[in-house]
Amino acid sequence: MEEKRTLLSALASVQADLKVGKGRKNLYGGFMYRSCADIFEGVKPLLVKYGLLLTVSDAIVEIGGRIYVQATATVTCSGDSSQSISCSAYAREPSERKGMDESQVTGSASSYARKYALGGLFLIDDSVDPDSPAANGQELAKALSDVERATSKEQLDACWNSHPNLHSNQNFIDIMNKKAKTFQR
Repeated sequence: MEEKRTLLSALASVQADLKVGKGRKNLYGGFMYRSCADIFEGVKPLLVKYGLLLTVSDAIVEIGGRIYVQATATVTCSGDSSQSISCSAYAREPSERKGMDESQVTGSASSYARKYALGGLFLIDDSVDPDSPAANGQELAKALSDVERATSKEQLDACWNSHPNLHSNQNFIDIMNKKAKTFQR
């Protein structure tokens, strides 16, 4: 029991000390974000300091007929691998993504799921997360209405540009792509 308390104490210390800001800018969408690599860079020195080992793994799972990448981040004490704490997150693979081959689509979903598994494990604050339902609810409803009313590719592009907080919202992306196809005929 003492070993588990040591693991919990070490993880709590990492959670308290870890700061990973959103230092990257999506040039197309204009929003700030952090990558999985940014989290790794911030957490590695703390893992050494508190005697923890981090592993991250992926699994491909089917849920409701859709394919998801399940990422699991696990910490263990460096000296005792019998105790561990894990956190998992999922990201759905879109059926297609313009400009990406299948391996890139899977890789993108993996990176996204890993970032959120790490965020959950290390309690990385995303209080202004553009994917959060609270931040998106009204904006998403307005954006979907704008997409529905768009009668040209230019109007659809304007809709995309006026909702940068939704650029990582899969529902918004799917509806934008579906509407864009109607202008390609």
